[in-house]
Amino acid sequence: MNTHKYLSNGAWRIPLAMLAGLLAGAQASAAQSVRIGIVADMSGVYADVSGAGVVHGATLAAQDFMQRNPGWKVEILAADHQNKADIASARAREWIDRENVDMVMNGANSATGLAVAGVAAEKHRVNFDVGAATTRLSNESCTPYTVQYVYDTYMLSHATASALVKHGGKRWFFLTADYAFGHSLEADTSKTVTQSGGEVLGAVRHPVNTPDFSSYLLQAQSSHADVIGLANAGGDTINAIKTANEFGLTGQQKLAGLLLFINDIDSLTLPVAKNMYLTTAWYWDLNDDTRAFGKRYFQKMKRMPNMAQAGAYSAVSTYLEATLKTGSKDADAVMKTLKSMTIQDMFTRSGKIRADGRMVHEAYLMRVKQPDQSRYPWDYYDIVETIAAEDTVLPLAQSRCPLLGTPG
Repeated sequence: MNTHKYLSNGAWRIPLAMLAGLLAGAQASAAQSVRIGIVADMSGVYADVSGAGVVHGATLAAQDFMQRNPGWKVEILAADHQNKADIASARAREWIDRENVDMVMNGANSATGLAVAGVAAEKHRVNFDVGAATTRLSNESCTPYTVQYVYDTYMLSHATASALVKHGGKRWFFLTADYAFGHSLEADTSKTVTQSGGEVLGAVRHPVNTPDFSSYLLQAQSSHADVIGLANAGGDTINAIKTANEFGLTGQQKLAGLLLFINDIDSLTLPVAKNMYLTTAWYWDLNDDTRAFGKRYFQKMKRMPNMAQAGAYSAVSTYLEATLKTGSKDADAVMKTLKSMTIQDMFTRSGKIRADGRMVHEAYLMRVKQPDQSRYPWDYYDIVETIAAEDTVLPLAQSRCPLLGTPG
């Protein structure tokens, strides 16, 4: 059993036992001992879609790696960033300076993701992000040390908006979380809507963790838009959808959840969420490998993993394999190896990390099932379309990432 010890400095330390190496009584060398620090929302609006689930996904990856590689020790540290950039950056800096953490990971929130990426770049540490959606991480704010692994606002907006415009949702109004993620998601979706022949009528912005969406939804209703685009996430998206149903908006206007997790669908229930379109990077019921991981994750968490939580498993596995292959924890050497690898696991069959740090992989346009279509628990999606990897990312020719040389 793993023990989670709460430290006086506000972090959790999750020690993972060395397997054959300890049994042999060997002292692990520096290259065989790895520390990974994860900051995530453990208690706020994104706790359900990030939090303990991201940490558990990472922990499973560490356990599997140590089983394959006796003598290696992998230790996971975890802390609550409370959705505050200053707390996230302070924790990352403390881990690197005092705990000699080799890799840092952000589990949710674009503001915290950008903050952690900045510290990692300053300190020359590898940084994986499995929950920040802003394209800035691999675009104008890219660094040599950050990998944006699971999704971004380009991926989330492109397929969903294109599909809804194609099916008659021409006129859009946005309900937007008022920080980097929401702004980026609104901007990327607006571009796709107009390029697809639609029109953006306006937007209203709300703070993170808004308790009452009534006034915002009344503005959306009065716009007479065909589609209300929800450029928010987690508890905010759930509350907005529930309020829209209470107001009867769903009979007049379509709701587009631009960042919906399977946890959100479970909270909403199929009678409320039915027929909504969404884009996801991963789904537990895609194939035998995803189902096997989902059921293993479920044993502890009592729910199926979402794309960020499965992405945390894949990201940690990929980082550890790159460290093993490199024979060093030096961040520059490991990043070079990472960008030469093809990632093949239960998350993706042919993932590649581009020069800008974006991990390129396939995605899926989903429609939420009606209640009578669901065959078993957590059977929530029908696959409408599999999106090719190259269509999920901003083309490099349009990127402003300074790592690419002359901006596109």
